[in-house]
Amino acid sequence: MNGFAVAEGTSPARVTLAWGVHLLTASGALFGALALLAIASDDLPRAALFMLVALAIDSIDGSLARAARVREVLPGFDGRRLDDIVDYLNYVIVPAVFLVGAGSLLASGFAAFPILASAYGFSQTDAKTDDDFFLGFPSYWNVVALYLWLLAVDARVGTTLVVVLSAAVFVPLKYLYPSKMPVLRRTTNAVAALWLLLLAGAVLQPARLGTAAVWASLAFPAYYLALSFWLGNRAGRTP
Repeated sequence: MNGFAVAEGTSPARVTLAWGVHLLTASGALFGALALLAIASDDLPRAALFMLVALAIDSIDGSLARAARVREVLPGFDGRRLDDIVDYLNYVIVPAVFLVGAGSLLASGFAAFPILASAYGFSQTDAKTDDDFFLGFPSYWNVVALYLWLLAVDARVGTTLVVVLSAAVFVPLKYLYPSKMPVLRRTTNAVAALWLLLLAGAVLQPARLGTAAVWASLAFPAYYLALSFWLGNRAGRTP
């Protein structure tokens, strides 16, 4: 099917909106490329900001795509495939390079662990379950990389964490898909927005906010993990 095919009877406004949503998703790759260039220039704060912008885009594009019904409007274009391509860049490749550039690993070779583990994870047909969970650690390497850098975690601890989480990709535990949560979706999205702002503030104003703000922001990942395990286990129970 032609990738530019449009559903019959669709208004130009809906077509424009659908392509606009896909363009927003694709723009995440541009910010990923900018982050890589910033890392190459040894400008980690700028790279971190680009990573946060890419994360913000990924946090909203799925909901916008569903609201605009892009799959119905543009049946020949696979938005999920586009999203996976951009996500692999921004959630795996960019943070793996960031980990090396930030000195968070004992040796650059350890960056192969998340890259290879996530290549497997992204390729699994059940990487996203029918009940809207991620199966296995969902490759949040951008979050891991940013925290290891912001908290100046020792490379031995950073390497251990990266190896353990790489193994967690293969462990079939359920993790929330934030934009498709069955409960507390608005609350979680609101708190996630505040979390992103707090991390951006910590990158932009490290002297004013200090590591206290970064430590405080860890409340959101803790909340996410606790809710994932609670809802994931509940969803897996037989009535």
